[in-house]
Amino acid sequence: MVPTWTHMNKAIYIRGGRLIDPSANTDEVRDLFIKDGVIVETPADVPAGSEVIEAKGLVVVPGLIDVHVHLREPGGEDAETIETGSRAAAHGGFTTIVAMPNTKPPLDTPERVAFVKRRGEEVGLVQVIPSACITAGRDGRDVADLKALVEAGAGVFTDDGSTVASDETMKRAMTLAAALNMTIMDHAQDREMEKDGVMHEGEFSKHWKLPGIPSEAEIKVIRRDIDLARRTGCAVHIQHVSTKEGAGLIREARARRLKVSGELTPHHLALTDADIKEGDTNYKMNPPLRSAADRAALVHAIVDGSLQAFATDHAPHTAAAKARGFLQAPFGIIGLETAVGVTYTELVVSGLMDLGAWIHRWTTGPARVLGLPDPGLKPGAPADVTILDLNKTWTVRSREFLSKSRNTPFEGRKLAGRAVRTICRGRTTWQE
Repeated sequence: MVPTWTHMNKAIYIRGGRLIDPSANTDEVRDLFIKDGVIVETPADVPAGSEVIEAKGLVVVPGLIDVHVHLREPGGEDAETIETGSRAAAHGGFTTIVAMPNTKPPLDTPERVAFVKRRGEEVGLVQVIPSACITAGRDGRDVADLKALVEAGAGVFTDDGSTVASDETMKRAMTLAAALNMTIMDHAQDREMEKDGVMHEGEFSKHWKLPGIPSEAEIKVIRRDIDLARRTGCAVHIQHVSTKEGAGLIREARARRLKVSGELTPHHLALTDADIKEGDTNYKMNPPLRSAADRAALVHAIVDGSLQAFATDHAPHTAAAKARGFLQAPFGIIGLETAVGVTYTELVVSGLMDLGAWIHRWTTGPARVLGLPDPGLKPGAPADVTILDLNKTWTVRSREFLSKSRNTPFEGRKLAGRAVRTICRGRTTWQE
């Protein structure tokens, strides 16, 4: 599998595809024309010099958005870089990704935020939106200079990888973020309750004799964040929701019209703690894989819209780091290149979710988390387009990934659906 990076901004005529645009509630077979990086009215005849893409039997959608990606640069380039992560994202069908700030050093200064934004533009394969730390050094004590971070290019705030434990510090951060009309995303996991846990606290942690992470560690923080959202008016997004109670709290908050949203990862959708293989650290993530009952509740929440977005929590690690054993290996798995296949197979192929709703959770849903305009396929929209072959079945082989890392629990799994062409701002950044 060899990627094709097209750096010419030539006109593109996509012919005969099934165009699904959740922002316009449209689903129709028609042509799409791209010129100068923008979707324009489709001419009756193909203009001379245009690249023609025959899309019969394929699904054409707005470019996919992932609000939760670890690119590791600066400081973790052995596992991933902005360039390799961007390649993996384009391969997966994404045109916009949000880079997490738990780098080394963290993205808690305008200079570091600007570096990630600039480097993403230099690579030019996807739109890289840097997130910025809520607190200086991600230590949970002093709120960072949020205004300066926004001016440097930050699109959202999070201390992802850790939780702001102090209610007062989080309240202050939310108050400041609300004034800036910015969203705070939270890794909802109480560190005192988490302690040295490495997997879900339940029958399987007892079976493997491994320290567990109780569900209440997540539930407690989600409850706190919802209350602070109510008190401050800040938009709060709960990252990688893993518990049935957490999903229920978010559903109730949204019914009360609070500015609260949540995301579901493909791994929490597809796997439970019963799937963990002895000693296989590709099943170690934070929050952990939880029970079958939790998984069922998460499926219900993403289908009914209580969780409004998918997100990968793409967390690359080197093979050496993951070889340290379940107690010592770092948390996290990669997900950009399996996201479409896992979520489509689990939800749409199974008949649990409508195709349009599934596309919504990868496009309009995450855009609204970030406060971005709804992505679409109407004339005048930026030409961020993903072409999907949903009839294609394939087997996950991590050696074919464009990410630097290989830490996936889906190795060897047969999936349906994948991106066959990714177009970002009118340029092909991946084609099969």
